[in-house]
Amino acid sequence: MTSQASWFQRYLLPGFVFQAAVIAGGYATGRELVEFFLPAGPWGGLLGMTVSMLVWSAVLMVSFELARVARAWDYRAFFKVLLGRGWFAFEIGYVLLMLVILAVMGAAAGEIAFSLFGLPKLAGSLAMIAATGALLFYGSAAIEKFLVASVGYLYLVYVVFVIWAVVAFGDRIGTNFASVPVEAGWFKAGVTYAGYNVATIPAVLFCVRHFGRRREALTAGALAGPLGMLPGVVFYIAMMGYYHEIGAEALPSAFLLAKLQAPWFEWVFQLAVMLTLVDTGVALLHALNERVANAWSERQRPMPRALRPALAVGVMLIAVYAATAVGLVDLIAKGYGTLTWYFLAIYVLPLMTWGVWLLCRRRSTEAAPQP
Repeated sequence: MTSQASWFQRYLLPGFVFQAAVIAGGYATGRELVEFFLPAGPWGGLLGMTVSMLVWSAVLMVSFELARVARAWDYRAFFKVLLGRGWFAFEIGYVLLMLVILAVMGAAAGEIAFSLFGLPKLAGSLAMIAATGALLFYGSAAIEKFLVASVGYLYLVYVVFVIWAVVAFGDRIGTNFASVPVEAGWFKAGVTYAGYNVATIPAVLFCVRHFGRRREALTAGALAGPLGMLPGVVFYIAMMGYYHEIGAEALPSAFLLAKLQAPWFEWVFQLAVMLTLVDTGVALLHALNERVANAWSERQRPMPRALRPALAVGVMLIAVYAATAVGLVDLIAKGYGTLTWYFLAIYVLPLMTWGVWLLCRRRSTEAAPQP
């Protein structure tokens, strides 16, 4: 597989898949950016995003190389290497975080369906579930192609969006950047935001099979951080035109689109948001399916193909119920805090200590002269 992998598959594909895994509804609509970074001000928010990006790149680099060396292409295999018998500690947190993220996605899909079509919010949530479940019938190669195409469309839409926003209310953006001071807390915001999102990195491990050398794993990991954060930076700059007003908006994207007064572009943008919801669901649930498939494989039995979408749909229905019961803003504000520190403790800390030591020991062993 690695010998046939293209330059794109080795260096950029993991970053695109990571971006698809982290963006979800809260990121794509701007609500997460408001929740985590807006309190630090325009410049402070960008500083916090830089911290998140650097944390992501560091964790991705080590994760990719450890997964490559161990040939651990699903999170269960990966955490057996990293945590040994304690591997299930990650799975518990991953499932809980996945439910929260999917609940946020379900709430966002419902909001979009209501704002665009006047449909019941449940209809938008169910449409997202149907689309995600249908895609999970297919294997890793088809999923990679879908994620790359949809993320490429997202980048294009965001670039047009920020250029248009700068033209429409660039004076307001400039004024707020110049007049609002950097507030305390930007570093903690960056670490916190990075902390719960690193849990999506194991959802990208199926791309590791394309790596053949250490340099490819490390370069892909370093690039994945900026690729994951770039749309957020662009969106955040656009939001600064209404820095004082946008914090109260459940869907900052809809607020800004209304200010642009271009209904046709609202459809274009909301299509991109809906695709990001499907992207994240596909990435997270494909990782769960790969973990279950490998468990079947250990018993010398293939995982039934119909079980993939069935498992995904079941998980998403539970998540949508949570979204209906709690709501989008509260899910983002309250649902991530504890899990953030949990993943820093059971993933980032062991990875950047024990995981780095394992890689250094392997490198020393490989470099030692043979008797």
